[in-house]
Amino acid sequence: MASGTRATDQLARLGVAHTVHRYPHDPRHPSYGQEASEALGVPPARVFKTLIADVDGRLTVAVVPVSGTLDLKALAAAVGGKKAAMAEPTAAERATGYVTGGITSLGLRKPLPVVVDASALGHDTVFCSAGQRGVEIELAPADLVAAASARVAAIAR
Repeated sequence: MASGTRATDQLARLGVAHTVHRYPHDPRHPSYGQEASEALGVPPARVFKTLIADVDGRLTVAVVPVSGTLDLKALAAAVGGKKAAMAEPTAAERATGYVTGGITSLGLRKPLPVVVDASALGHDTVFCSAGQRGVEIELAPADLVAAASARVAAIAR
């Protein structure tokens, strides 16, 4: 990964300060986000997972802490929709260009609306996928929001 991922390349292009953290990915671990939290020794509230939902027929990116779950109703409201459901993994992979467990809100294959949970702003830095299993990006939450052209809303419970 000498040249980076689309996500790290985007951050570099934008001049966003970030740190890349690598850890050995265990394909048997039941949770990608929890695995990252444990491997990096970071509290799960600072590690954010990226989920793809279908809001009224439009794929939408939700970024929530590993320690919580996505509130689909709140996500729909945050983007002016009525109903949200989790997207099929193949649809999420096709739209983002990343594999499940490595999906991130940065460097997406095609532009999608992105919503970052408001809890991210309570941390100096947060961790999110770098676009590859076993690789996380650490950056300021405001930089994540700006780089992903995201809106911020309370979408986790």
